[in-house]
Amino acid sequence: MSLFIWNILLAFVWVALTGNFTGSGFLAGFIFGYLVLALVGRTTGTMVGYTRKIPQVIGFTLFYIWELILSNLRVAYEVLTPTHYMRPGVIGVPLDTRSEAAITILANLISMTPGTLSIDVSNDHRVLYIHAMHIDDEDALRADLKDLERRVVELLS
Repeated sequence: MSLFIWNILLAFVWVALTGNFTGSGFLAGFIFGYLVLALVGRTTGTMVGYTRKIPQVIGFTLFYIWELILSNLRVAYEVLTPTHYMRPGVIGVPLDTRSEAAITILANLISMTPGTLSIDVSNDHRVLYIHAMHIDDEDALRADLKDLERRVVELLS
């Protein structure tokens, strides 16, 4: 049985034992179940993959939220100031991954970030074309997008 399913079952057991039938009670049970699975995994040497994935998901979520905050502030500054600092353009970002799932998630995350939009993927899945409001330094933008791609691939592996 999947460790995620075990974690959910442990959360339901926690809710039943505590009598706290709320979302916060379930979340507490989920965290408790995760800690139990991590402890059992460390002592037996199994179940390591699942217990490593949750911190990775949390880290990616915090990273992406920070990127959203920064891009929202940059777009808000551009809207509120009378001077025009935008340097829009389209760039091609070479992709290391060939996974359609990773490319789709990457393209959607880029499009959800204010100031950038995924336009197209080349037919051979080697280049992702991006429109950006601010292309001050193409290499820095490509490096940021490659970092996002690396994190998405790590998350899916």
